[in-house]
Amino acid sequence: MRDFHDAKLMAKSLREGLVAYGINITHSRCLELVAKQFGFADWNVLAALIDDPNRTTDRLKLPKDWYVTSSTEDAKSYRLGLDPATPGAALIECLFSRDQRQDLAEKFAVLMQSVHAGSYVGRRLRLTASLNTEDADLGTIWMRVDSNERRGLRFDNMIGRTSNGPLKGSTAWTERSVVLDVPNDAASIHYGFFLRGYGKVWARSFRLECVGADVAPTAFHSQYLEGTSNLDFTQAEGC
Repeated sequence: MRDFHDAKLMAKSLREGLVAYGINITHSRCLELVAKQFGFADWNVLAALIDDPNRTTDRLKLPKDWYVTSSTEDAKSYRLGLDPATPGAALIECLFSRDQRQDLAEKFAVLMQSVHAGSYVGRRLRLTASLNTEDADLGTIWMRVDSNERRGLRFDNMIGRTSNGPLKGSTAWTERSVVLDVPNDAASIHYGFFLRGYGKVWARSFRLECVGADVAPTAFHSQYLEGTSNLDFTQAEGC
């Protein structure tokens, strides 16, 4: 699969293809079009990245038993794995700045782990980790409880919280928690951390533990209610 390093070859192929349809534009114009297709501001920005010998693109080693999700968008625009400069921490890093790429603001890069629900069924579970960010659009932890049919039963990624939510910008190490109930029909539990958009997020010191009823769940809008509610439509949201 081609990436932006193949831009010159792609521009050549594009020009040849257009000529076959009677459309004749310059090679320079084709380079600009290919740069735009990859989300870069213009060809000058892309060319500088291709020719930069100091550009950091080395792949990081993944931590044992963790993996990059198949839903990670534009994977070649991110590095995920153990940070050799920060022992005991994993890193998710966008490889482009906002003025280099203009199409990554809503992309996600996710590092995660999955376990059997097993002994957690019927209990309340808390996921805790410490996060650190640098110029990040958004960095957060998350957890999801699934049934055998991979149907999501409980989920929280902290987005939407008014306090103790995702980290943005540049921060020091900050602890965050997600608390979910594990229903009787739960089969698997999935958790991890992700970066949305640009910047960097580090995570360390993950803990998964059962807690008592005195610890409130953080996901108040799960897919299913505990019982019937508002069947006569007498209450509206916020009331």
